[in-house]
Amino acid sequence: MVILNRPLRLVVTTFLACLPLVSFANQEIDSAKVNVENAHAVVAEAHHEGGHAEPTDVKSKIKAFVGHHVLDSHDFSFTQDDETGEHWSLPLPVILLDEGLHVFSSAKFHHGKEVAESDGKYYVVNHHDGKIYRTDAAGTITENEETGFPSNFRPIDFSITKTVVSIIGAALLMFFLFTSLARSYAKNKGIASGPGRIFEPIVLYVRDEIAIPNIGEKKYKNYMSYLLTIFFFVLFLNIFGLTPLGINATGNLTITFSLAFLTFLITNLTANKNYWGHIFWMPGVPKLMRIILAPIELLGIFIKPFSLMIRLYANIFAGHIVLMSIIGLMFIFKSWIGSSLSFGLSFLLSILEILVAFLQAYIFTMLSALYFGSAVEEHHHEEAH
Repeated sequence: MVILNRPLRLVVTTFLACLPLVSFANQEIDSAKVNVENAHAVVAEAHHEGGHAEPTDVKSKIKAFVGHHVLDSHDFSFTQDDETGEHWSLPLPVILLDEGLHVFSSAKFHHGKEVAESDGKYYVVNHHDGKIYRTDAAGTITENEETGFPSNFRPIDFSITKTVVSIIGAALLMFFLFTSLARSYAKNKGIASGPGRIFEPIVLYVRDEIAIPNIGEKKYKNYMSYLLTIFFFVLFLNIFGLTPLGINATGNLTITFSLAFLTFLITNLTANKNYWGHIFWMPGVPKLMRIILAPIELLGIFIKPFSLMIRLYANIFAGHIVLMSIIGLMFIFKSWIGSSLSFGLSFLLSILEILVAFLQAYIFTMLSALYFGSAVEEHHHEEAH
């Protein structure tokens, strides 16, 4: 594809002409506004004994926002008025198991600023970890001096959070897309139609380039359902994380642990005797070395899924931190040059994050197929070889 000079110059000129307009969105904070924010911070600190005051300067606000963005939340927060403190958000149901079942709306927390009461028990959301703790009527949170974590009782939480909503959304999206694809195959004699035309090449790629080369033509069909599910599940969750909804599901260590644990279970429950033989009593190796290498090979069983968990978590989590930090620079520079450069860099990084979303889904699926292939591979080594 050849890019003509005139359209390119027009785009660049228009972009440069619009740069000064960006600075108008970043006016200096007047003293009255700062005083209002300081007053809110003092009230919040007095309300939650042992808690921390809300940030008042721009850098602290950005740091707090980035920290809250990567955490799970009990509501979808869309916008906030700093002067009035009013939020526009979508509350989610809170389900707690604490000497009985407690079900109420997260709107009772008022974005973590108030204490929620349910059947005579009081709960607050900790600002640092986003978890719910049981407190007294004043919302007192006592922190452990050694660990720095709250020492309050933490009920069993079955709440529908943003991460849970994203997981349900990804599951429903996959169900409707691929049932539609299956119906189009049956209706059109093996020819995809509708949205299935977009996803059919990806399905064939997972089969021909991931499953068959790593598992083999004889047994790859046994794992295709899982490989397709894990690929599109991770992909959709990664894409959801790039939306303005602020979802960070695959940047959550519990989610990546669950996915890696499934790969661990399938690998070891479907492994053949040759797989276990090469771990505990590897052929072609002196007996003394077998005793030394067996614990190392056994440790490798757990290292493989651990690497799956950390790789996906670290890449997505770091991507969110870097992207949100660069966006925050626009509000720190407060000039058309700095803010414009931050905007351009964040835009390019967002495009790169889309590539990372596909890449991480591919890597997780490919390594899972590789582990499955090693578990069912037929070996023909002889002891004397």
